[in-house]
Amino acid sequence: MAFTPSPQELPLRDIHLPADIGVWPLAPGWWLLFGLLVLGGLAILWLIRYRQRRALRRSALRQLERLDVAEGQALAMALSRLLRQAALCHFERHEVAGLCSEAWLGFLDRPFTDAPFSAGVGRVLAEAPYRQEVTFDAVALRDLCRSWLKRLPPRQLSFWRGR
Repeated sequence: MAFTPSPQELPLRDIHLPADIGVWPLAPGWWLLFGLLVLGGLAILWLIRYRQRRALRRSALRQLERLDVAEGQALAMALSRLLRQAALCHFERHEVAGLCSEAWLGFLDRPFTDAPFSAGVGRVLAEAPYRQEVTFDAVALRDLCRSWLKRLPPRQLSFWRGR
């Protein structure tokens, strides 16, 4: 007959359960979710900033579309005023505010290679406010102004510049 020891005599230990699962360290899925949330938040902030920086350009283009009823000297003056306001909003004041006649037209020519303001239809912007009778191609001038507004650099947002 074989000897069968009793359970108390065997050198066995009781079953040990693993420790409870803690909150830390996080599982990889949680890290992925947090990463996606952070990237989504940054993308939303970038989109908001992108739209804010281009809001003045969109506003200027809408104002340009509303100028369709003006003709002659009134149109040229309104376009000149609109371009100056847009330039003051997008560039440093000391760079734009004091410009007049040829210097102003030269400034407007900067985004173009063929100088359409100094040597083209845009020249009327320097002359029209001081003349009684002005004849020019209104459609071409509007198109030129629209093209200049579309080429404006994004407005720089800064808390200490007050904009």
